[in-house]
Amino acid sequence: MNKLFAGTALAALMIASPGFAQENGQVEVLHWWTSGGEAAALDVLRADLETQGIGWQDMPVAGGGGSDAMTVLRARVTGGNAPTAVQMLGFDILDWAREGSLGNLDEIASEQGWDEVVPEALQAFSRYEDHWIAAPVNVHSTNWMWINNDALEAAGGEIPETWEDLIAMLDNFREQGITPIGHGGQDWQDATIFDAVVLSMGTDFYQQTMIDLDLEALRSETMVDVFDRMEILRGYVDDNFSGRDWNLASAMVINGEAGVQFMGDWAKGEFLNAGLEPGVDFQCARYPGTQGAVTFNADQFAMFSVAEEQVPAQLAMASSIMSPEFQVAFNTVKGSAPARTDISDEEFDACGQKAMADLAEASENGTLLGSMAHGHANPAGVKNAMYDVITAHFNGEYTSEEAAEELANAVEFAM
Repeated sequence: MNKLFAGTALAALMIASPGFAQENGQVEVLHWWTSGGEAAALDVLRADLETQGIGWQDMPVAGGGGSDAMTVLRARVTGGNAPTAVQMLGFDILDWAREGSLGNLDEIASEQGWDEVVPEALQAFSRYEDHWIAAPVNVHSTNWMWINNDALEAAGGEIPETWEDLIAMLDNFREQGITPIGHGGQDWQDATIFDAVVLSMGTDFYQQTMIDLDLEALRSETMVDVFDRMEILRGYVDDNFSGRDWNLASAMVINGEAGVQFMGDWAKGEFLNAGLEPGVDFQCARYPGTQGAVTFNADQFAMFSVAEEQVPAQLAMASSIMSPEFQVAFNTVKGSAPARTDISDEEFDACGQKAMADLAEASENGTLLGSMAHGHANPAGVKNAMYDVITAHFNGEYTSEEAAEELANAVEFAM
């Protein structure tokens, strides 16, 4: 892995010298940030590298969950033509590290003090065999509700804090003639709601089922209750949800066609891109029963083995990603919290400040937990097996009791 440091000195010179020639190499970036808010955030990184004379070859692969991008990546690497930088999540990063495909970023990590400022729970996916292998861009938390403020005001103005409060709000939305829940029928979106419902049963239960994969807990009456609640929530989704992309579900809430969306805080980027203001046009709040806990995923960029002349651009990109200036500029646009805990929240909006405060609290209290739905709780094979059962139940193929049993069976087979 140390071979990626051949160009470290040149990379440092490039970063420090604004007058450096315009052609300082190029990065080909594989990613799935294709919605309006995501594209605007990515432009922050692209512009930052351009100021260093580093070219950007964009390789977007649409699909919010990133599975299509990983399929393209596998084909590229198998063909001996890996991109220079790849957006990745959780266990996917570790899988590629085990294959020996990723570089060592220890030198830059040491220069910028990554060990001290990146939360421990996140470092579990940024390091492999005690070496830094990826540069974290942000920390997304996934147990959010995004609520249309006009609909909420018409429902009494109170953000729900309990399951009963939530159902009352959804019923009121229906009485207003709008779709209560804006949702897209894709497996990862179904799993995002499932994540929140499991977490609402307690952080210990989430740890047992989603991370420890305790088969007894997966088959428990509590898990049956989770599926019961999923079935109830399914009744508040419109009939045309199948295949809908997540950002289109966000647009339903933005436009007042739906009342609430259960989605990670990348959704905030869509609200901001539409010119809406947090606390005025929309509200952000934790899913009822999950206050004080955070399920997270983190976008990171891993650098693949490339020709020696491309290494300096890779290292410059990693350095830029983790600079405090970029972390602020990017995450205020993307809707996420910085991957560094030493960033001031002064430039962040109310939802961003809440995200940063919640992240710090959860990290301190041991309630910062990897999101199953977004590849940070268990390996891809287990996650995909869970997806199948969750979506089948959401579409009415299993009863709650059958779903709990099938979930345990699927996990046991995939382990």
